[in-house]
Amino acid sequence: MHQALETDQKALEINLDDRIYGAFAEIGAGQEVARYFFQVGAAAGTIAKTMSAYDKVVSDDIYGTEPSGRYVCESRLYKMLDHEWELMEKRLRPLRPDTNFFVFADTVAALNYQRTILGDGWLGIRFQLKPGGEPNDLVLHVKMLDNDTQLQQQAVGILGVNLIYACFRYHQEPETMVLSLLDSLQDRAMVDMVRLTGPDFENLDNRLLSLWLVKHGLSQVAMFGPNRQNVHASEFLYKKHIAVVRAGFRPPTLMHMDMIKSGFDQFRKEDGVDAAKSALLVELTMDNLCGVGELDEKDFLDRSDLLCALGQTVVVSSCEKYQELITYLSDYKFQSLGFIVQTRRIMDFLADKYYRNMDGRLLAAFGEVFTRNTRMYAYPFHQEGSEELMTTQNLPVPEGFKYLYQHLLDNRQLADVSGYDKNVLHIFAKEVLELIRQGEPGWEGLVPKKVETLVKEKFLFGYPTEKMEFEY
Repeated sequence: MHQALETDQKALEINLDDRIYGAFAEIGAGQEVARYFFQVGAAAGTIAKTMSAYDKVVSDDIYGTEPSGRYVCESRLYKMLDHEWELMEKRLRPLRPDTNFFVFADTVAALNYQRTILGDGWLGIRFQLKPGGEPNDLVLHVKMLDNDTQLQQQAVGILGVNLIYACFRYHQEPETMVLSLLDSLQDRAMVDMVRLTGPDFENLDNRLLSLWLVKHGLSQVAMFGPNRQNVHASEFLYKKHIAVVRAGFRPPTLMHMDMIKSGFDQFRKEDGVDAAKSALLVELTMDNLCGVGELDEKDFLDRSDLLCALGQTVVVSSCEKYQELITYLSDYKFQSLGFIVQTRRIMDFLADKYYRNMDGRLLAAFGEVFTRNTRMYAYPFHQEGSEELMTTQNLPVPEGFKYLYQHLLDNRQLADVSGYDKNVLHIFAKEVLELIRQGEPGWEGLVPKKVETLVKEKFLFGYPTEKMEFEY
């Protein structure tokens, strides 16, 4: 059980450890992390240097320009870490051969006077766990939730102390490292991306960090790319047209791949959608990941391995309700958003909205999801034991909802996916999963070739490790 320590206690403990020595570089609204180490005393044992490049001209002169023109971004943070680490090694390594060096950096924009910037930033640390050894990097993105600039600055200071402490005290327990980031910050900040790399973490699958962020409530959403590395929405989704495919992918089948392709193709052809500025995400919800009982990290990684191999960017979320994901993505000013799901999921969604809001809030409830630039695409569902496909045209709709439902259809806020492959609609992932687990033939033709290969090579989803025949 993780026991949270007070921020001052953490800072003082680091200051009193003469094996740890480093530099602080803070841009923008940061400025607070080094102060915690100064104010608790004994800072001379920890701090080699602190610096702030508040003016953009000064910052550019030190770290170089940013092609994007943005200063609160991931690339700026890495430039800061690179520059300051090189100086630490050059200036101090000969004098401190037995010391673990670190460089802490942050670039943060707090709530501004006009309330047009709500407060977010990038924090990172490059650190050694062995003197003279190759360093590790822990980088994160934070969104501040306080509605006051000074409180947001204080939160950044606390988060920075937590980050440094976690790297030197919890490095053997990566999940605790993640969990401890919001010590003393509950409901004051959201950490929605963490990346931990380096020689001391070669065996750590970073996708688990995304899972742990959502599992422990540090964020509702986390993402990783096909290269298995965690990414943040601000770096690749800003002002894009975004399509999200929500399914279980246990395992990804030919039906899933057809749903992704046909749905995304249709989304990109919509009026007003710039195909060149469109992005595709596949979503795994915690509700689905825990649908078979306790959260199974192996099961999560099995699904993730296959989705990454298929070239997908994966969203892990606790957004059981669609409007929660819409709210998260709206921070990045998406141009349009499309949800691609099987028709049976839309039936469940509509029924939930209807029966939860029969008190007169029905229009408002649907308005939270079906905004001007948001659509749902219904991929046909082949019901077991029936020859009829379930589409938007034959969904069982409550009598009191029929006029509103027709309005959604007429305005194409709810539309059937066209161009699908009818030959794959009979594939059910749960049946494929059972065949895999039993080592029975027949499932291979129901999944993409890459899925078949990886399942057999890595023994995913309980695929038999061997079939033994005994002779007596």
